[in-house]
Amino acid sequence: MSTERLSTERLSASELGAPLGERLTFVQFSSAFCGPCRMTRQVLERVAATSDGVVHLELDVVRDQDLAETLEIVQTPTVLVLDGTGAVRHRLTGVPTVAAARALVTA
Repeated sequence: MSTERLSTERLSASELGAPLGERLTFVQFSSAFCGPCRMTRQVLERVAATSDGVVHLELDVVRDQDLAETLEIVQTPTVLVLDGTGAVRHRLTGVPTVAAARALVTA
């Protein structure tokens, strides 16, 4: 997993098609036949289910192609970590560990 710290982009619930988490939102871009995407989903769903104010959203790069292109998503899985205001704070590629995902929640 690689991590890049960002702070210039902001996404809204209307752009994502779902409410944001009060503390943090994991926005996962996936593709239909991506094995690592399934593993990433399991990790992020687990962390979101056990963390107050944290939401996991999964978007398909084909169905949400315009947004994926705008955000320069070039591989799956890619996860954008948003703060409570929708600002993109991190971009992750690859499968995160539970510990790494929890560390982002507590940061």
